[in-house]
Amino acid sequence: MAGMGGVVVEVNVKVGQTVAAGDRLLVLEAMKMKTPVISTRAGQVTRVLVAPGDAVEGGQPLVTIA
Repeated sequence: MAGMGGVVVEVNVKVGQTVAAGDRLLVLEAMKMKTPVISTRAGQVTRVLVAPGDAVEGGQPLVTIA
């Protein structure tokens, strides 16, 4: 989930990819600051719900990991 609102500037994962806790999933930009969104758990990416250029709000789901 997005910790804060912003614009997606980079998506670093794709559906089917295996991630570990601590892996960077994507990067958000807000007020000219870029903030990485980090995986809190290990698993497989089942859905990527955003693309570069998308505006997101705090609390919005961005990636689903199973």
